[in-house]
Amino acid sequence: MMKIYEALKWASSFLREKGRDENAGEWLLMAQLGNTRAQLLAAMQEELPAEALEQFQESVRKHGVEAVPIQHIIGSEEFYGRTFAVNGDCLIPRPETEELIYHAIEKQKNVFSAEQTLTLADIGTGSGIIAVTMACELPGLSVLAVDLSDRALEVAKRNAAAHGAEIRFMQGNLLDPLIDAGQKVDILLSNPPYIPESDREWMSEVVTDHEPSMALFAGEDGLDCYRELAANMSKVLGLPALVGFEVGAGQAESVAALIKSSIPGAETDIVFDINGKDRMVFAVIKE
Repeated sequence: MMKIYEALKWASSFLREKGRDENAGEWLLMAQLGNTRAQLLAAMQEELPAEALEQFQESVRKHGVEAVPIQHIIGSEEFYGRTFAVNGDCLIPRPETEELIYHAIEKQKNVFSAEQTLTLADIGTGSGIIAVTMACELPGLSVLAVDLSDRALEVAKRNAAAHGAEIRFMQGNLLDPLIDAGQKVDILLSNPPYIPESDREWMSEVVTDHEPSMALFAGEDGLDCYRELAANMSKVLGLPALVGFEVGAGQAESVAALIKSSIPGAETDIVFDINGKDRMVFAVIKE
């Protein structure tokens, strides 16, 4: 038996030795016990039962030795105030995508009237975080979610059901399902793969070994998906329309140029995240 503080001290030392974040043990134990951080801190002197200690140590070893992401061990991640199921079939939600949603919600107020019934498409939905969050934040919005992976769509469907979000799911590559269905949308959002293939060699195995490559990498410069989206989005956009893409740092100017080359009249806006990086590109298309 160990006290909670002793178990966390062991986890911190073990994870540091393995080159992982030494605070990961705290997150794992909070999830296992169902505690908030304040509750965990208050219980530091309590004994951790043998069975609970064994489970905790196994989780720490999975992360430390096998590089299994914490979110996969826990089975969920927090996003925009909601809990989403995640597994190896989809990308783990990142905080940057919360900023994409925030700015999309704010920008749509200046593009559409409050009385309009709007249709939104989330391209490359993965676990469904964008589609589900937008549906919950903007009641009355008609939401479509597209992904090439049927296994990712199963995760997204579970998350939609968990949060009571009515979403139409479509399986296929990028805009193809919308084009094939003759579907027009008012808002187009996407967090597509944008990492250059060359970056794979220096990335952590926590990411490369456990998150789907098809959700991460997009050609030599990371812009392959944006090229296809920009080239075809006029086929699915109504007028006016709002487009929002999450991008990799340093890619925003290139992505904005791709949009302008496809739709010269598009009004593009590069938005920086809270860390001062160019992580979002928005466009308003009026004609």
